[in-house]
Amino acid sequence: MKLHEYQSKQIFARYGIPIPKGKVTAAASEAKEIAKELGGRVVIKAQVLVGGRGKAGGIKVAKDPDEAELFATQILSMEIKGLPVRKVLVDEAASIEQEIYLGITNDRAAKRPVIMASAAGGVEIEEVAKTDPDKIIKLHINPLLGIKDYQTRDIAAGIDLPREYWKQFGDILKALWQVYNDNDATLAEINPLVISKDKRLVALDGKMLIDDNALFRHSDLANVRDTDEDAPSEIEARKYGLTFIKLDGNIGCMVNGAGLAMASMDILKFFGGDPANFLDIGGGAGADKVAAAMRIILSDPNVKAILFNIFGGITRCDEVARGILTAIAEVQPKVPMVVRLVGTNAKEGRAMLANANMITAETLADAAQKAVAAAKGAQA
Repeated sequence: MKLHEYQSKQIFARYGIPIPKGKVTAAASEAKEIAKELGGRVVIKAQVLVGGRGKAGGIKVAKDPDEAELFATQILSMEIKGLPVRKVLVDEAASIEQEIYLGITNDRAAKRPVIMASAAGGVEIEEVAKTDPDKIIKLHINPLLGIKDYQTRDIAAGIDLPREYWKQFGDILKALWQVYNDNDATLAEINPLVISKDKRLVALDGKMLIDDNALFRHSDLANVRDTDEDAPSEIEARKYGLTFIKLDGNIGCMVNGAGLAMASMDILKFFGGDPANFLDIGGGAGADKVAAAMRIILSDPNVKAILFNIFGGITRCDEVARGILTAIAEVQPKVPMVVRLVGTNAKEGRAMLANANMITAETLADAAQKAVAAAKGAQA
């Protein structure tokens, strides 16, 4: 789950990370009043969950409240990379001496969080990594020990930060680690962290990604989720507790278990197919959940065939079959369907599907090959 800049910075502020004074609004007239409160000169920033706002004209510096209203009107009427701008953040304008990048994310290869810092702040870190990777300092964090003082000094020295800012920098980095850890983030980023003309470090921009699997611990964040960039099928899947990710292929997949779902997608690719989605219906899925999953798969017009790969351990095969039949009656699909049922009540499940004009398979390899052939046949 992505957070908007203003949401991220509000969290930063609760942990003592300095941020500019500012307020978010959905009305241009209110932007004018906020600018008056902040002294006139402000930055108007589009709040959308994509990068490149500045290049698209979504960030403008206003010299007075009237210009703030004008810029807010313009930005609120924009779409940036297909997403509508519904709110703007009005921040006091900062006088900047230097820009720094500072972030914490997961390093899956090292199996621990990693700090990334660079003196080349204010630009996308991916671009810095591509053009000048030596400018990025990386340091892994032992999650049991946290960040130690000597580590903050090492990073400050590594990015050539003037020594008089090392104490402020250390406090901000430790606070950013607490933000990352306490909120189950997969990314907590300040870009840029600036040295202002009044000799302070200030987080001018913020970005956070929260692990979806941890949102049950953060209902306050889950309740403010912005779904503008989410596919409608993914929004629908969350209502039923389904793990669903839309892809660009043409073979819909319904599988129980994340590992089995990944294996099913891999073997489809191996036999020349292209999965249209990742979908894990989970353990113990009842007929209603299976029917919802099938409706979601069939809502994708690119789907030319569906592969059902169900291992009946916790999930009973007859329950899955019942859900499939319910969905067939509701949706009346026009695409071929291949089903592999193995495990608890598999015999009963297969018997229920025998008259439903479905293609059956005994093994995953057999099922994948039949699904690939069916999709190709449907396209012909």
